[in-house]
Amino acid sequence: MNKKENSAYSSFHNPTPDYAKPLFKFSTESITSIFNRLCLIYDELTAESLMPELERICQVYYAHKPQELIDKDCCHGASERFTEKDLIVITYGDLIEGERSTGLDNLVDFCDRIFMGGANTLHILPFFPYSSDRGFSIIDFETVDPKLGTWDDINELDERFELMFDMVVNHVSSQSKWFKEFLNGNKDYENFFISYDSPNAISEEERKLVFRPRTSDILSEFQTLNGSRYVWTTFSRDQIDLNYENPKVLVCVIELLLFYIRHGANLIRLDAVTYLWKQLGTSCIHLKQTHEIIKLFRDILLAVAPQVALITETNVPHKDNISYFGNGNDEANMVYNFTLPPLVLHTFYCEDSTALTKWAQTLETPSESTHFFNFLDSHDGIGLMGVKGILSEEEIAFIAQNAQEHGGIISYKSGANGENVPYEMNITWYSALNCDVCNESMMLQVKRFIASRTISFVLQGVPGIYFHSIMGTRNDIRAVEKTKSNRAINRSVVNAGAVFKELKDNSSKLSHITELLQAVSRIRIGHRAFHPNGPQKILMLSPDVFVVLRTSPEGDENILCLISVVNRNSRIKIFISKLDVAATIWEELLSGENFSVTDGFLDLELQPYDTLFLKS
Repeated sequence: MNKKENSAYSSFHNPTPDYAKPLFKFSTESITSIFNRLCLIYDELTAESLMPELERICQVYYAHKPQELIDKDCCHGASERFTEKDLIVITYGDLIEGERSTGLDNLVDFCDRIFMGGANTLHILPFFPYSSDRGFSIIDFETVDPKLGTWDDINELDERFELMFDMVVNHVSSQSKWFKEFLNGNKDYENFFISYDSPNAISEEERKLVFRPRTSDILSEFQTLNGSRYVWTTFSRDQIDLNYENPKVLVCVIELLLFYIRHGANLIRLDAVTYLWKQLGTSCIHLKQTHEIIKLFRDILLAVAPQVALITETNVPHKDNISYFGNGNDEANMVYNFTLPPLVLHTFYCEDSTALTKWAQTLETPSESTHFFNFLDSHDGIGLMGVKGILSEEEIAFIAQNAQEHGGIISYKSGANGENVPYEMNITWYSALNCDVCNESMMLQVKRFIASRTISFVLQGVPGIYFHSIMGTRNDIRAVEKTKSNRAINRSVVNAGAVFKELKDNSSKLSHITELLQAVSRIRIGHRAFHPNGPQKILMLSPDVFVVLRTSPEGDENILCLISVVNRNSRIKIFISKLDVAATIWEELLSGENFSVTDGFLDLELQPYDTLFLKS
């Protein structure tokens, strides 16, 4: 894995600021945009008071920035921020158990030897000291967890890959300094969190309106220097929501954003960002202030670090999810495509591509600088919210039932009337596709697995793959029993030595998965037709096959992708007139075989779970 050529952030920021060079100044355009956003979030008086501090923070950041990076910003092209070369691997910093002393050391060694050739970006899930939720309850935002390593280890990874950092912007650990100071009665932190004197401060009617991703109570009691306080906790008692109505919180988070970029972040994942702003009497998600805060982050980055991308993680229905693109130029550069994972599972469970095809035909982004992050699984699980309004409740229940039959666990959220509603499926992607007790050959299961993953590689956007999908890991039920956490099912630690030994066996499952994933990834990164801004045409030829025609932005390359979603042979006739491509010979990129157009159509036969890449 190597960094993308000509990456704007291929060298480090200076460890100490250089105040001898001219100080950074906001442009007139930046001043206007930032000021107007602050007015919308707060009011004009607050906006006027915040502008000097935000410029100071940007000046400090800019003083750390080498001239090389400043020069590269001048030739930044938003439409080429992401290309066909981009492939993101998602992992914890300590999933690899190896011979080296720390988790990040082992990750560096493992990446050099195993990850598929061509993946250029590493999303290291939170690598800071934490108290719960596998890193997402952060104690100290500015320190690398000593069990994982140091900032020097992050720098070593930064030499090899572009890096995605998590900005856990909604909450902090109950053991964090900020919250401890709140408990100690420190006036500077009094309003850093949303707290009440009584649990009844939020009425029953107001509680019903609040969207809840969990079944726990929204308020948690803590003893403070000034008595009992009931604090807003969206996710757990250990994760204390920040109060963005306090402008000091926003300033601290912006300072942290630029701190991460100084330390190697090329992409910033805004975790659980939809919950940022709370307003009683509303659902407390997707509020206009939340959108304005994200847009403010984008304004800051456009001013001082224009090639750093913002990615919003919003596990919500598709229509709400894509609202975080803004107008295409003012909010997220990329959104997690939460609809894709459950819809792909539905496709393979039903052996019918119809629903996936119809939905994919509607996909569009508002500009050439906005893209979908096409992932199928992650450290959390497979969310179900993304298919709300696309699949029926019966179809969603069907997906959940099949996942349970494959050894998965269903996690719930609170519904509007207090009932438990399925929220996500905790299961590895390999187990979700392949039943442990089914009488199937290993190669059939591997082909099904690769076929499903290929869908995320060929759709418009940027593909991502979770570490355990590279491994083809099955459910870790023992970890669930040990930790009492459903999400532990997909977070097993892997022994590097055992992996390397298995790879030497050419007949092993891991060898076959690795070989096929590498073949698909090489096609992806080797052809301009898969550029995120290259057009796509989704074709409904047969329920048996998912079909997409990708074309390069320049229009000089066409690749027709056909993915069988069924456990049977399928005969497909493709009338070339439907493709608007005049070629009479099509080369299959995996096998090298040529297919000729006869009487105006291609006549193809696909075996179970075949994948074809036909280049004109």
